[in-house]
Parts: sequence; structure tokens; C-alpha cells
Amino acid sequence: MADRASEALLASLHNAVAVNLLAKVNTGDATAQELSAAIKFLKDNGIEACKGQSDAITKLQQSILPIFEDDDGYDERPYTQ
Repeated sequence: MADRASEALLASLHNAVAVNLLAKVNTGDATAQELSAAIKFLKDNGIEACKGQSDAITKLQQSILPIFEDDDGYDERPYTQ
């Protein structure tokens, strides 16, 4: 049976994944799959953001909430990218 990876090696891999994901997100080059992986990585590591913690979270919430506040649940705004 092969030896297990050392704690230092696993920590280095963990750090490399974090650095790579952060670079992709910061440059705006992250795909939807990479963003999903970044969110899962944060969640798996116990990192959560709460309303009011940062301007970015507040702005994201403010841009999303009007979509769901319509009485009929349908967003009539045209889809744009």
C-alpha cells in the first residue's frame, strides 16, 4: 500500500487550489463551473457570507432581490448578458 500524502503536501495542494480559483475569479475569466467550484470550496471550508458583511454582498443582494419581489413571480425584464 502506498504511503499517505503528508499534511504539508495536502496543505500545499489546498493552497494551490485556493490561489488558482481566486486568480480566475479576480480576472473575470472564471467559467460558471469554476465559480461553482469556488463557492463549493468556500462552503466546504466553512466560509460563509452574511447580509451586510460587505459592499459586494449587499450589491449582489440588491440586484437579485427585485427579480423575486414581483407578485406573480415572473421577471419581465429582458435577459441580457
